[in-house]
Amino acid sequence: MQKRKLGNSNLAVTVLGLGCMSIGTEEKAARNIIEAALEEGINYFDTADLYDMGRNEELVGKALKDVREHVIIATKVGNRWKPDQTGWTWDPSKAYIKEAVKNSLKRLGTDYIDLYQLHGGTIADPIEETIEAFEELKEEGFIRYYGISSIRPNVIREYVKKSNIVSVMMQYSMLDRRPEEEALSLVYEHGISAVTRGPLAKGLLSDKLLEKANEKGYLDYTYEELQEILPVLKETASASRSFTEVALAFNLANPAVASVVAGASSPEQVRQNARAVRSRPLTEEEIAVIKRITKANIYKDHR
Repeated sequence: MQKRKLGNSNLAVTVLGLGCMSIGTEEKAARNIIEAALEEGINYFDTADLYDMGRNEELVGKALKDVREHVIIATKVGNRWKPDQTGWTWDPSKAYIKEAVKNSLKRLGTDYIDLYQLHGGTIADPIEETIEAFEELKEEGFIRYYGISSIRPNVIREYVKKSNIVSVMMQYSMLDRRPEEEALSLVYEHGISAVTRGPLAKGLLSDKLLEKANEKGYLDYTYEELQEILPVLKETASASRSFTEVALAFNLANPAVASVVAGASSPEQVRQNARAVRSRPLTEEEIAVIKRITKANIYKDHR
Protein backbone atom coordinates (compact mmCIF):
# COMPACT_ATOMS: atom_id res chain seq x y z
CA MET A 1 0.00 0.00 0.00
CA GLN A 2 1.18 3.50 -0.84
CA LYS A 3 2.76 5.51 1.98
CA ARG A 4 3.09 9.23 2.56
CA LYS A 5 5.40 11.14 4.86
CA LEU A 6 3.71 12.46 8.00
CA GLY A 7 4.57 16.14 8.21
CA ASN A 8 8.24 16.81 8.87
CA SER A 9 8.66 13.54 10.76
CA ASN A 10 10.47 10.45 9.53
CA LEU A 11 7.25 8.45 9.75
CA ALA A 12 5.84 7.08 6.50
CA VAL A 13 2.19 6.22 7.02
CA THR A 14 0.00 4.18 4.71
CA VAL A 15 -2.65 6.21 2.91
CA LEU A 16 -5.24 4.15 4.78
CA GLY A 17 -5.05 3.94 8.54
CA LEU A 18 -7.17 1.76 10.78
CA GLY A 19 -9.36 3.70 13.20
CA CYS A 20 -9.44 1.26 16.08
CA MET A 21 -12.40 2.71 17.98
CA SER A 22 -14.80 0.35 16.20
CA ILE A 23 -12.93 -2.95 16.70
CA GLY A 24 -14.99 -3.83 19.80
CA THR A 25 -13.90 -5.22 23.15
CA GLU A 26 -13.68 -8.94 22.37
CA GLU A 27 -10.05 -9.88 21.88
CA LYS A 28 -10.36 -12.47 19.13
CA ALA A 29 -12.65 -10.33 16.97
CA ALA A 30 -10.44 -7.27 17.47
CA ARG A 31 -7.32 -9.25 16.59
CA ASN A 32 -8.95 -10.54 13.39
CA ILE A 33 -9.68 -6.98 12.27
CA ILE A 34 -6.16 -5.78 13.04
CA GLU A 35 -4.58 -8.82 11.35
CA ALA A 36 -6.67 -8.14 8.25
CA ALA A 37 -5.28 -4.61 8.24
CA LEU A 38 -1.73 -5.92 8.50
CA GLU A 39 -2.37 -8.36 5.64
CA GLU A 40 -3.54 -5.45 3.50
CA GLY A 41 -0.30 -3.59 4.20
CA ILE A 42 -1.72 -1.02 6.63
CA ASN A 43 0.94 0.24 9.04
CA TYR A 44 -0.94 3.07 10.78
CA PHE A 45 -3.18 2.28 13.76
CA ASP A 46 -5.10 5.00 15.59
CA THR A 47 -6.50 4.54 19.10
CA ALA A 48 -7.10 6.67 22.21
CA ASP A 49 -7.02 6.25 25.96
CA LEU A 50 -10.70 7.27 25.96
CA TYR A 51 -11.92 4.32 23.90
CA ASP A 52 -13.56 1.68 26.09
CA MET A 53 -11.78 3.15 29.11
CA GLY A 54 -8.38 2.00 27.88
CA ARG A 55 -9.43 -1.47 26.75
CA ASN A 56 -8.95 -0.42 23.13
CA GLU A 57 -5.30 0.43 23.72
CA GLU A 58 -4.78 -2.95 25.39
CA LEU A 59 -6.24 -4.84 22.44
CA VAL A 60 -4.28 -2.83 19.90
CA GLY A 61 -1.05 -3.30 21.83
CA LYS A 62 -1.51 -7.06 22.14
CA ALA A 63 -2.38 -7.53 18.46
CA LEU A 64 0.61 -5.48 17.30
CA LYS A 65 3.16 -6.77 19.80
CA ASP A 66 4.98 -9.07 17.37
CA VAL A 67 5.19 -6.43 14.62
CA ARG A 68 5.79 -3.39 16.84
CA GLU A 69 8.87 -2.15 14.97
CA HIS A 70 7.04 -2.23 11.65
CA VAL A 71 3.92 -0.28 12.59
CA ILE A 72 3.00 3.24 13.63
CA ILE A 73 0.82 3.49 16.72
CA ALA A 74 -1.03 6.72 17.33
CA THR A 75 -3.01 7.35 20.49
CA LYS A 76 -4.62 10.35 22.15
CA VAL A 77 -4.83 12.12 25.50
CA GLY A 78 -6.83 14.86 27.21
CA ASN A 79 -10.15 13.25 28.08
CA ARG A 80 -10.03 12.13 31.68
CA TRP A 81 -12.45 9.49 32.92
CA LYS A 82 -14.34 10.39 36.10
CA PRO A 83 -13.61 8.13 39.10
CA ASP A 84 -17.08 6.55 38.85
CA GLN A 85 -16.58 6.08 35.07
CA THR A 86 -19.90 7.76 34.25
CA GLY A 87 -18.21 10.12 31.82
CA TRP A 88 -15.09 12.19 31.35
CA THR A 89 -13.75 15.69 31.78
CA TRP A 90 -11.33 17.68 29.64
CA ASP A 91 -7.82 18.01 31.07
CA PRO A 92 -5.02 19.31 28.81
CA SER A 93 -2.73 20.12 31.74
CA LYS A 94 0.93 19.21 31.68
CA ALA A 95 0.59 17.18 34.87
CA TYR A 96 -2.22 15.06 33.49
CA ILE A 97 -0.63 14.46 30.08
CA LYS A 98 2.63 13.29 31.68
CA GLU A 99 0.71 10.96 33.97
CA ALA A 100 -1.61 9.65 31.25
CA VAL A 101 1.17 8.77 28.80
CA LYS A 102 2.60 6.23 31.26
CA ASN A 103 -0.77 4.52 31.53
CA SER A 104 -1.13 4.42 27.75
CA LEU A 105 2.36 2.95 27.36
CA LYS A 106 1.51 0.25 29.88
CA ARG A 107 -1.78 -0.64 28.20
CA LEU A 108 -0.17 -0.67 24.74
CA GLY A 109 2.72 -2.79 26.03
CA THR A 110 5.31 -0.60 24.36
CA ASP A 111 8.22 1.64 25.36
CA TYR A 112 7.25 4.49 23.05
CA ILE A 113 4.32 5.98 21.16
CA ASP A 114 4.94 6.98 17.57
CA LEU A 115 2.35 9.74 17.46
CA TYR A 116 0.76 11.18 20.62
CA GLN A 117 -2.19 13.44 19.92
CA LEU A 118 -4.14 15.93 21.97
CA HIS A 119 -7.70 14.60 21.79
CA GLY A 120 -9.53 17.88 21.20
CA GLY A 121 -8.75 21.29 22.62
CA THR A 122 -10.20 24.78 22.98
CA ILE A 123 -8.76 28.25 22.63
CA ALA A 124 -9.16 28.65 26.42
CA ASP A 125 -6.71 25.81 27.17
CA PRO A 126 -3.25 26.49 28.65
CA ILE A 127 -1.78 25.81 25.21
CA GLU A 128 1.84 26.67 26.04
CA GLU A 129 1.73 24.31 29.01
CA THR A 130 0.24 21.54 26.87
CA ILE A 131 2.96 22.00 24.25
CA GLU A 132 5.61 21.91 26.98
CA ALA A 133 4.30 18.54 28.13
CA PHE A 134 4.56 17.04 24.63
CA GLU A 135 8.02 18.50 24.06
CA GLU A 136 9.26 17.01 27.34
CA LEU A 137 7.79 13.62 26.46
CA LYS A 138 9.72 13.74 23.18
CA GLU A 139 12.96 14.58 24.97
CA GLU A 140 12.35 11.79 27.47
CA GLY A 141 11.79 9.26 24.68
CA PHE A 142 8.23 8.34 25.61
CA ILE A 143 6.87 9.65 22.30
CA ARG A 144 8.45 10.14 18.90
CA TYR A 145 6.18 12.90 17.58
CA TYR A 146 3.01 14.68 18.56
CA GLY A 147 -0.03 16.17 16.91
CA ILE A 148 -3.56 17.26 17.67
CA SER A 149 -6.99 15.90 16.83
CA SER A 150 -9.13 18.98 16.33
CA ILE A 151 -11.66 20.55 13.99
CA ARG A 152 -11.35 24.01 15.58
CA PRO A 153 -9.54 26.39 13.17
CA ASN A 154 -8.52 28.79 15.95
CA VAL A 155 -6.98 25.96 17.98
CA ILE A 156 -5.21 24.50 14.96
CA ARG A 157 -3.81 27.95 14.17
CA GLU A 158 -2.32 28.27 17.65
CA TYR A 159 -0.57 24.89 17.50
CA VAL A 160 0.74 25.56 13.99
CA LYS A 161 2.21 28.83 15.25
CA LYS A 162 3.58 27.71 18.61
CA SER A 163 4.39 23.98 18.49
CA ASN A 164 6.21 21.28 16.55
CA ILE A 165 3.14 19.21 15.66
CA VAL A 166 3.57 16.94 12.66
CA SER A 167 -0.12 16.25 12.08
CA VAL A 168 -3.67 17.39 12.66
CA MET A 169 -6.50 14.86 12.63
CA MET A 170 -9.71 16.38 11.33
CA GLN A 171 -13.07 15.34 9.91
CA TYR A 172 -13.22 15.71 6.13
CA SER A 173 -15.41 14.37 3.35
CA MET A 174 -17.28 15.42 0.23
CA LEU A 175 -20.14 16.49 2.51
CA ASP A 176 -17.90 18.12 5.10
CA ARG A 177 -15.54 20.42 3.24
CA ARG A 178 -15.18 22.82 6.19
CA PRO A 179 -11.43 22.14 6.65
CA GLU A 180 -10.48 23.14 3.10
CA GLU A 181 -10.25 26.90 3.39
CA GLU A 182 -8.97 27.37 6.94
CA ALA A 183 -7.33 24.16 8.10
CA LEU A 184 -6.05 22.05 5.19
CA SER A 185 -4.45 24.97 3.39
CA LEU A 186 -2.88 26.20 6.63
CA VAL A 187 -1.24 22.92 7.63
CA TYR A 188 -0.06 22.27 4.08
CA GLU A 189 1.68 25.65 3.94
CA HIS A 190 3.57 24.78 7.14
CA GLY A 191 4.62 21.25 6.19
CA ILE A 192 2.19 19.63 8.61
CA SER A 193 0.08 16.68 7.50
CA ALA A 194 -3.65 16.24 7.83
CA VAL A 195 -4.95 12.87 8.91
CA THR A 196 -8.61 12.72 8.01
CA ARG A 197 -11.48 10.84 9.60
CA GLY A 198 -15.16 10.47 8.71
CA PRO A 199 -14.54 10.13 4.95
CA LEU A 200 -17.86 8.35 4.41
CA ALA A 201 -19.92 10.95 6.32
CA LYS A 202 -21.56 8.41 8.63
CA GLY A 203 -22.21 6.04 5.72
CA LEU A 204 -23.93 8.58 3.47
CA LEU A 205 -21.03 8.36 0.99
CA SER A 206 -21.22 4.59 0.70
CA ASP A 207 -23.37 2.53 -1.63
CA LYS A 208 -26.05 2.53 1.08
CA LEU A 209 -26.67 6.23 0.45
CA LEU A 210 -29.88 7.47 2.07
CA GLU A 211 -30.29 4.34 4.20
CA LYS A 212 -27.92 6.14 6.59
CA ALA A 213 -29.72 9.49 6.44
CA ASN A 214 -32.25 10.85 8.87
CA GLU A 215 -34.77 13.67 8.70
CA LYS A 216 -32.32 16.09 10.32
CA GLY A 217 -30.00 15.85 7.35
CA TYR A 218 -26.22 16.13 7.74
CA LEU A 219 -24.35 19.26 8.83
CA ASP A 220 -25.81 22.06 6.70
CA TYR A 221 -27.50 19.71 4.23
CA THR A 222 -31.21 19.13 4.66
CA TYR A 223 -32.64 15.67 4.08
CA GLU A 224 -34.17 16.94 0.85
CA GLU A 225 -30.81 18.23 -0.35
CA LEU A 226 -29.21 14.87 0.41
CA GLN A 227 -31.94 13.13 -1.59
CA GLU A 228 -31.04 15.35 -4.50
CA ILE A 229 -27.24 15.36 -4.47
CA LEU A 230 -26.24 11.89 -3.24
CA PRO A 231 -27.42 10.07 -6.38
CA VAL A 232 -25.65 12.69 -8.51
CA LEU A 233 -22.43 12.29 -6.52
CA LYS A 234 -22.68 8.53 -6.86
CA GLU A 235 -22.55 8.94 -10.63
CA THR A 236 -18.86 9.79 -10.23
CA ALA A 237 -18.49 6.10 -9.40
CA SER A 238 -18.75 3.53 -12.15
CA ALA A 239 -19.30 -0.15 -12.72
CA SER A 240 -15.67 -0.75 -11.79
CA ARG A 241 -15.51 1.68 -8.86
CA SER A 242 -17.67 1.96 -5.74
CA PHE A 243 -18.91 5.13 -4.10
CA THR A 244 -16.63 4.32 -1.14
CA GLU A 245 -13.66 4.38 -3.51
CA VAL A 246 -14.66 7.81 -4.77
CA ALA A 247 -15.14 9.09 -1.20
CA LEU A 248 -11.70 7.96 -0.05
CA ALA A 249 -10.07 9.13 -3.26
CA PHE A 250 -11.58 12.60 -2.71
CA ASN A 251 -9.78 12.87 0.64
CA LEU A 252 -6.49 11.62 -0.74
CA ALA A 253 -6.66 14.06 -3.64
CA ASN A 254 -5.96 16.93 -1.25
CA PRO A 255 -2.17 17.42 -1.04
CA ALA A 256 -2.33 18.12 2.70
CA VAL A 257 -3.72 14.66 3.49
CA ALA A 258 -1.21 11.97 4.44
CA SER A 259 -3.66 9.28 5.51
CA VAL A 260 -7.37 8.59 5.79
CA VAL A 261 -8.26 6.87 9.04
CA ALA A 262 -11.28 4.66 8.54
CA GLY A 263 -12.92 2.50 11.17
CA ALA A 264 -13.87 -1.12 10.59
CA SER A 265 -15.96 -3.55 12.60
CA SER A 266 -15.05 -6.61 10.52
CA PRO A 267 -12.10 -7.94 8.50
CA GLU A 268 -14.15 -7.63 5.31
CA GLN A 269 -14.72 -3.95 5.94
CA VAL A 270 -10.95 -3.49 6.26
CA ARG A 271 -10.46 -5.26 2.93
CA GLN A 272 -13.13 -3.13 1.25
CA ASN A 273 -11.46 0.06 2.45
CA ALA A 274 -8.05 -1.23 1.34
CA ARG A 275 -9.43 -1.99 -2.13
CA ALA A 276 -10.93 1.49 -2.20
CA VAL A 277 -7.65 3.34 -1.62
CA ARG A 278 -5.96 1.24 -4.31
CA SER A 279 -8.39 2.43 -6.96
CA ARG A 280 -7.35 5.07 -9.46
CA PRO A 281 -7.09 8.67 -8.25
CA LEU A 282 -9.82 11.13 -9.15
CA THR A 283 -9.18 13.27 -12.21
CA GLU A 284 -9.15 17.06 -11.92
CA GLU A 285 -12.42 17.07 -13.83
CA GLU A 286 -14.04 14.65 -11.36
CA ILE A 287 -12.87 16.73 -8.40
CA ALA A 288 -14.28 19.86 -10.03
CA VAL A 289 -17.64 18.15 -10.55
CA ILE A 290 -17.74 17.00 -6.91
CA LYS A 291 -16.91 20.49 -5.67
CA ARG A 292 -19.54 22.03 -7.92
CA ILE A 293 -22.24 19.68 -6.59
CA THR A 294 -21.32 19.96 -2.91
CA LYS A 295 -21.12 22.93 -0.55
CA ALA A 296 -17.86 24.66 0.30
CA ASN A 297 -19.15 24.82 3.87
CA ILE A 298 -17.24 26.66 6.57
CA TYR A 299 -16.89 26.38 10.34
CA LYS A 300 -19.67 28.34 12.00
CA ASP A 301 -19.23 26.70 15.39
CA HIS A 302 -16.18 24.97 16.89
CA ARG A 303 -14.19 28.14 17.35
